[in-house]
Amino acid sequence: MSEYLNETYITRLSAWAPGVESSGEWDEWALGRRNILSGVKSPELSYTSSTFRRRISQISKMTIQVIHDLLPLGKETKILFFSFRGELAREYQLFKMWMEEGAVSPAAFSLSGFNTPVALASIAFELKGGYSALYPVKNSFNSCVKAAQAALHSGIPDDLVLLYADESIPPECMCFFQDYPTAQTPAAFGLYLSRNAVPLSVPLSILKGEEDNPLAFLKQLLLTGTLRVSS
Repeated sequence: MSEYLNETYITRLSAWAPGVESSGEWDEWALGRRNILSGVKSPELSYTSSTFRRRISQISKMTIQVIHDLLPLGKETKILFFSFRGELAREYQLFKMWMEEGAVSPAAFSLSGFNTPVALASIAFELKGGYSALYPVKNSFNSCVKAAQAALHSGIPDDLVLLYADESIPPECMCFFQDYPTAQTPAAFGLYLSRNAVPLSVPLSILKGEEDNPLAFLKQLLLTGTLRVSS
């Protein structure tokens, strides 16, 4: 990661993955004592209505949970959402439906967009800060970090959320994702970024970004021993 003209601080962190949910479990994961599970397990989202959560995907549920755990910092914060795969499972089902039946369900189609996870989080919590959904340049998570920093130091926001999420890959699609970072790992995390340091905040510049994938970044952040996952 290149040198920064202005420092950026990570002031709060939230994360969710199957089998690694609490702050203590994330600490164990960072130390290599716990693994993220494969499969389609999702957060319960008991704070939302059953009607709202009934049809949404794993990636959307993880995104909503991560945003929920960052909400104490305010609903006016801009969110930058990044994913390597987006709503892949739902998109696969849509293509399969189209090939087999010649038509797709409008309801299913409406939930298949790349921005669906962060859009649903905005709806669930009535967020007012706006969001952008961006694909990592050249499959590089470091490009996500640089984009967030560029937005933060554009002179407009004092803080923003960098949010990453990817769900489990359907077995039929796995052959297309062998070379992607964290190819078989469902997980989501959010970083609350600020131009201003607060107690226990971590300067972004100390995270070298030598391993260019999101979970390596998260592990390095946790191993600084400063921030813990909010839940």
